[in-house]
Amino acid sequence: MTTVRIQGMKCQHCAGTAKKALEDLGATGVVIDLTKGEARFEGALDHEAVRQAIGAKGFSVAE
Repeated sequence: MTTVRIQGMKCQHCAGTAKKALEDLGATGVVIDLTKGEARFEGALDHEAVRQAIGAKGFSVAE
């Protein structure tokens, strides 16, 4: 399972948007934890692709 920190998510709508962005890249089992500001998912995704997909939705991936 991969975990990435996502900055800028504030509500369930934000979480749903981030989840869909990851699923569109091919991630499975995506779980968004708003309290921790994290997304956990299965799948070998390129970090840069994740960063760009999340960035396109108005959030950022913490390095």
